[in-house]
Amino acid sequence: MGGDTANFQRQALTDWWCSPVPGLMVHARELHRLGPANNDRLSAVRVALSVAVPGLFLLLIGRPDLMMYAVFGALTGMYGRNETHQLRLKHQAQAALFLVGGLTIGVFLSVNHIHSWWLVLVATLFAGFGSLYADSVRLKPIGPFFGILALGACASVPTNVPFTTAVLIGAASAAFSIVVGFTGWLRRRTWEAGAARDVPVLRGPLRQAALVHAARYSLAVSAAGTIGVLSGSGHPHWAMAAAAVPLAGADLPSRVHRGIHRIVGTFLGLAIVAVVLFPGPLSPLQYFPGQTAVVLAVLVVLCQFPTELFMARHYGWAMVFFTPVVLLIAQLAAPMDPGVLVMERAIETFVGAVVGIAVAVLVRAPRSRASS
Repeated sequence: MGGDTANFQRQALTDWWCSPVPGLMVHARELHRLGPANNDRLSAVRVALSVAVPGLFLLLIGRPDLMMYAVFGALTGMYGRNETHQLRLKHQAQAALFLVGGLTIGVFLSVNHIHSWWLVLVATLFAGFGSLYADSVRLKPIGPFFGILALGACASVPTNVPFTTAVLIGAASAAFSIVVGFTGWLRRRTWEAGAARDVPVLRGPLRQAALVHAARYSLAVSAAGTIGVLSGSGHPHWAMAAAAVPLAGADLPSRVHRGIHRIVGTFLGLAIVAVVLFPGPLSPLQYFPGQTAVVLAVLVVLCQFPTELFMARHYGWAMVFFTPVVLLIAQLAAPMDPGVLVMERAIETFVGAVVGIAVAVLVRAPRSRASS
């Protein structure tokens, strides 16, 4: 039976990839096709404001190195973008619990100097349980990616403040994002008693599919993290986060598309990072000597707007701007050689995305008995 399943998977992949219509041409077209607009500007303003206020506050008090915690908390604003204020409030509270949870685990690992294989193990468990949580409350953006990213990023930089301070920054930033997302309610002030998000209970086939999906995340994150550790990379969490990206797709073609978007978008984003951090006439750092932290913090805020603007319409373009956000907050927290930073990010992203695509291909939802 195992051989039949493997043959079925190989044949399905071959048929899909080699078909004259899907195949490589579809992937090429997907790289430049924008999805329809859907109130993207308003959502982008909310998220940019959620990042800007806590980020600029930290800048004013002279602690831009703590901006990482504020940014990951502020990503709460990305959830529930097109829901009513009442439902968005609940959705973002559920997202905040997940994001701040990942951040808290990451800070705990950092404070206790727990890295390498322990980080892979913890991230693997978090990916699996996070996937089940995301499916059970139907988080959108789909899946545990941002929580995994927060965990890995916070675990991989030194924590220069007490544990509780770092967590409170993230929690306060998440709370501010929820407030920003709810302020529009003041215009109408309508509240529907008993209103609830449309979230199906994970029973029967839905539960089975959620368990398989969680297994995909755990397998992809553990495999990518293992490769990252064995390669001697200083940032295996980048590979783990990248491995989770393709799995958010609804089906195999969309998962492959997301993986390719992740790679191409990240590489273009790394070009922006290189322009900013490498000495040269195009770098804004040379025009503001001694103000590196201020320039990087402002760029983080500016890049967050187009990230959210494109997130629902074209994942690759969103990654072009989100890549500088992630790398610049990491550079603020723990500066490192720009060349190493860019090279390791490129390699880890490529490895992680390929692993994620491979897992999406190999771990398929079980066929019903009627179809077998």
